[in-house]
Parts: sequence; structure tokens; C-alpha cells
Amino acid sequence: MDSTTLVKVENLTRFYQKHCAINQLSFSLEAGEVLGFLGPNGAGKTTTMQIITGNLAPSEGQVSINGFDIIESPRQAKQLIGYLPEHPPVYRDATVDEFLKYCAQLRRLKRAGIATAMAQAKANCGLNDVGHRLIGNLSKGYQQRVGIAQAIIHNPLVVILDEPTIGLDPIQIREIRSLIKTLGKERSVIISSHILSEVQATCDRVLIIREGKLIYNASIEALENQGKELSITVALKQPPGIEYLIEIDQVEHVETIDDNRFRLYFNSSSPAESVVKASVEQQWGLYELVPDRASLEDLFIELTRDKPVAGESRESRS
Repeated sequence: MDSTTLVKVENLTRFYQKHCAINQLSFSLEAGEVLGFLGPNGAGKTTTMQIITGNLAPSEGQVSINGFDIIESPRQAKQLIGYLPEHPPVYRDATVDEFLKYCAQLRRLKRAGIATAMAQAKANCGLNDVGHRLIGNLSKGYQQRVGIAQAIIHNPLVVILDEPTIGLDPIQIREIRSLIKTLGKERSVIISSHILSEVQATCDRVLIIREGKLIYNASIEALENQGKELSITVALKQPPGIEYLIEIDQVEHVETIDDNRFRLYFNSSSPAESVVKASVEQQWGLYELVPDRASLEDLFIELTRDKPVAGESRESRS
């Protein structure tokens, strides 16, 4: 991955009268990175994205886009950003082609390059067959695609997507997820979403904020490795009593999931090999053995449930 920092957020703070929506928030986005930006409702996610895109001024702090300060050089900075708000800013009475042409003009693309930019955005977003149709007659999934197309019509370095899959059915979510992965190959992407499994499957790194403060910053790989082989789940056709499972080498604790499934906890080395050996010798009928991995949902709940906010973020980079 290119080590170029495209977005740099430093000590960002935003007050609404006496309410502090964002409190000394700092992070960066590297070239070619897909970043998941998470937090409970009211955590300050949308406020942060509005400041990054130049739609809202910070009370304190700085945001730079590829070296351009969003306040001091707004035109240069904004030209490098594509933004999809939670509610796609589309005109329902326009056709897809009419709307994208209008967006290209707003982005000050040269007239000779507008047709090429439209064709590229439509191809990237799977809109080639609906260019002549009214946006209001399209499904919500296709309207989201149009919203993403307007965000990338000017070929920005950074694309910011606020809840890009909200209200979509599972098939549409999968299609948008595939589209986001494609965008991530060519640009840097920030995604805010409440569908945590999609973030874990799509993003390279995740940030979690709570009450305007950064409380977690780590790569998805580091997140998954946190829970790697700390426990394993086994399924046995003829399970023995728990006391026999606890006696297996390396097993520290056993949790019963159902009549046939058990979760075996350990501190260091995995007991998988010993479980297989014991199952064969004792004829337990082992038919499933799965290493447990940390899930983003579990981590999110742990960090954002009602408890005092830590003074510092948990950070781990791999």
C-alpha cells in the first residue's frame, strides 16, 4: 500500500452551543485504504464527515486533504473529495444521465471530458442500462448507486460514504459491498455504517468513536487476531461429560453451547490436536472443530455500552 496520507484530521473539536459533539479527534487515512468509521447514534460520526468534506466548520482543529487545508484551501481540498450523505442527494425527476451531467458541471469538469466521466462513473456503479430512466422510478439500491456515481464523477482521491447500505435488502447490500471494494482498489474510502459485518468484510481498518472521542483504532487483521485461537468450538456426536473435556491438554475452561457443541478455552497453545486424538480414542464422533475469531460486533458492544469513556484510545496497527 502507498504510504501517502490523503486525509489528516488533527485535534478536531466541534461544539453545538455548550454540547461538545467531537472532542480532540485525530486520525489519518492512507492512500488505497478503506476505513470503517463507527460509533453509536450521537457519537459524532456525521458531524466529523461533514467537517472533513467542508460542509461544517470545526470549533477547533484542522483537516487536510492531500496537503490542502479544508478551511484555508477549500476549493482544492473539496475537489479531491467525493461525498455520499446518508440520504442520497439525487433529483427524482431527472434521468440518471441528466443528473450525472449536472453533477459533472457542478464539479467544473471540462465540457470535452464530461461524457467520458459519466461513462466511467456509470460503468463503475453498474448504471449502464439505466441512464435514460428517471431516478424516482429506480429501486432504492439503484438510487444508492446513482448517489455513489455522483460522488466519484470527478474521479476524487477520497470517497466518503455515510450509511451507503441503509434500507437495502441483502442482495442490494451485497452489490453495494462489491462496488465499495472496487472503489477501494482505486481510491481511499471512508465508510460509516451500522452493519458491522459488512464493515469487517469490506474495510482495511476501523475507527470507533464514542461521545466524540476516539476509543479504538486498529486494522481489521489486528481485530481478528485478537481472538485468534483463544477458544475453539467443537461438535461431538457422542459427547462425554464436561469433566473429560476439561482434562484434555491445554484446555482451561469448557462452555456448553448445546447438547453436542462445546467451546474450549485455553491460554496459549491450541488443544485442537489433543481434541482430535481424544475423540478418535474415545469414539466421541468429532464432526466440527472451528477456531473462534473476534467479531467487530462483539468489540463494538464492549466498547460502546454504557460505561465511562477511557481517556485514551485503544490502538493497534499491523
